[in-house]
Amino acid sequence: MGDRILFWHRRDLRLHDNLGLAAARARSPQVTGVFCLDPGILHRDDVAPVRVAYLMNCLAALQGRYAAAGGELLILQGSPAQVLPNLAQVIAVTALYWNRDVEPYARDRDTHVAAACKEQGIEIKTTFWDQLLCAPGAVLTGTGSPYTVYGPFWRNWCTQAKAPPELEPTNFEGLSPAERERANAAGAMPLPSTTDLGFSWDQPLPVEPGEGAALQQLEAFCSQDQAIGAYDEQRNFPFALGTSRLSAALKFGVIGIRTVWAAAAEAMERCRSDETRQSVTTWQQELAWREFYQHVMYFFPQLATGPYRPQWQNFPWVNDEAQFQAWCAGRTGYPIVDAAMRQLNETGWMHNRCRMIVASFLTKDLIIDWRWGEKYFMQTLVDGDLSANNGGWQWSASSGMDPKPLRIFNPASQAKKFDPEAEYIRQWLPEIRHLDTGELVSGVLSPLSRQQTGYPAPIVDHKRQQALFKEKYKGQKG
Repeated sequence: MGDRILFWHRRDLRLHDNLGLAAARARSPQVTGVFCLDPGILHRDDVAPVRVAYLMNCLAALQGRYAAAGGELLILQGSPAQVLPNLAQVIAVTALYWNRDVEPYARDRDTHVAAACKEQGIEIKTTFWDQLLCAPGAVLTGTGSPYTVYGPFWRNWCTQAKAPPELEPTNFEGLSPAERERANAAGAMPLPSTTDLGFSWDQPLPVEPGEGAALQQLEAFCSQDQAIGAYDEQRNFPFALGTSRLSAALKFGVIGIRTVWAAAAEAMERCRSDETRQSVTTWQQELAWREFYQHVMYFFPQLATGPYRPQWQNFPWVNDEAQFQAWCAGRTGYPIVDAAMRQLNETGWMHNRCRMIVASFLTKDLIIDWRWGEKYFMQTLVDGDLSANNGGWQWSASSGMDPKPLRIFNPASQAKKFDPEAEYIRQWLPEIRHLDTGELVSGVLSPLSRQQTGYPAPIVDHKRQQALFKEKYKGQKG
């Protein structure tokens, strides 16, 4: 008989390429997976129903994977610092393993769980940085400080050795009937539905959930004749299927980052032109952006609640509630902005180029606090992730870590460049899809077109708001 080990799944809902799980299985075959439905997360006001639905489907898939390997994934509900030590005690667990996280809430929660377990003599193993290719502290400046600018971070990060994918553990030894009975008495429960948890999502999920689906998506994206070879050219066009669509899988860890990096490296080896090599490099740079935002969240946890740049602490935002609601509903009168917000509201996902467009519009045209938009994204996105979402919003608002802090997008210019035939706009704004392409791209609709379609007039004038924002920014900077 080996040690009975609990492996606490959080953002690593998979068996393959899971550092902490592989280490637990190397120690003993008696590894039991556990996931805790934490009210400290589920009861927050920034939880997206689509994200909960995706999560529950991923957990169902993970339970199936465990069963096929001879083990089980237990589901608990409650404060992890209470329910995990209790479960560990009643089934005589020797050790509790988990992978580390960068987010402030997770780090505080994990400290409390570790303390509670140690009080009961349960060993804790938590040294695994599973969700990153390079752990925080492994990529530092010459003076030993964390990077605050992406460019030099990327140049250092890309020279660091990247570990290969971890092998998938097999042949688990499940709980005995008596152990399972005690686990049930300690709160182990059947997997609840999204509705059971108080959320409603009745639309199709924007991406297929589960480890198997994520691996298939990665293979399709990175295969020689697929999107990765044209990524550099296609990734900014929202109507094209030019991105990997792996953001939700990476957020929940249903695919391992080492697996993703290995696929990119293999695609690079197959490249036969400078163009395809540049496309692969560009995608690798996007993976590095993901790591950069996680590293800065780890070293600067205050980013979770406020701006990085001091002059933004008291920025005089306008914060017009009616204009914010128009932005949320996709009723601003700017077609490219409204199309993006409709896509988000209807599907739970938005193309990354459009995320930048709508974020710039909210902060620079409506002059509304970026935290309003950051929260709305978390309330609606299937891939809502604190580090990436916060980093993207602070980049757009010019309050974050950016060597070019004042950046303003012109919605019409963005539409002309990235949706020149208005295909994306037509897809998500059916009431005006019959109008001329020039009208849709420029956003300058005739009075008759607006009257006939009911599409709203622009709620602000871009040029006037741009000047107003610059004036406010200059006053703060001075």
